Amino acid sequence: MRIEFALTVADVHVWQASLEQPGEYIQRFLQTLAPDEQTRAARFFAEKDRRHFIAARGILRLLLGHYLQMPAAEIAFAYNAYGKPALQSPAPQLALCFNLSHSHEMALYAFALGREVGIDIEYMRDMAMDDVLAIAQNHFSSDEYATLHALPASLRKQGFFNCWTRKEAYIKTRGLGLTIPLDSFDVSLMPGEPALLLTSNEAPHTVASWSLATPAVPLNYAAALMVEGHDYTLSSFTWQPELF
Repeated sequence: MRIEFALTVADVHVWQASLEQPGEYIQRFLQTLAPDEQTRAARFFAEKDRRHFIAARGILRLLLGHYLQMPAAEIAFAYNAYGKPALQSPAPQLALCFNLSHSHEMALYAFALGREVGIDIEYMRDMAMDDVLAIAQNHFSSDEYATLHALPASLRKQGFFNCWTRKEAYIKTRGLGLTIPLDSFDVSLMPGEPALLLTSNEAPHTVASWSLATPAVPLNYAAALMVEGHDYTLSSFTWQPELF
């Protein structure tokens, strides 16, 4: 299958990738990482976590390399004060925005031209309902907590992770980290209903000018994509080694 690595300002691309990759691919990914990334990888105590980090960063570099038409190992990143990555100048396409998230054995990547994006994926681990409600009460807005509490018990875990991933995607798009209180904006969370940014006390303009989407992910995962603007076409792809 041929994939066209071409973005216009009307496109947003989301890639899904498994982090469970063969050893030969892990070594290939490792060779593309910058020294600081290799140092970060070496700090992981658990081998599985180390391999997943290398895979997540290596796949990001391969994807960026195709979009930028440059070797993956030559891509340089810059980070803002809150840790959000961006392409470091000089680069062929400075307007290329991207974001990544990984959880358990899966990673998601978002790419766009000239518009900020934020993406989050979470593995929906088993949680006691008391823990779900306690976390929500401490971190969600009062309206979000009330909506979650009113859900049938069978839907609360999905509702919780809907809310959590949408909040993370919003914060990652803003690029200001947890300086944005999680209870300072509201997102929809009802299972089966559209993903929406409902209110924002800290940046009211984002409610009308930004949009939320729900990328398709495997069972037992939840995901959210926040995009600056509404006028875009979302395309989804699955990363496979043979495509590269």
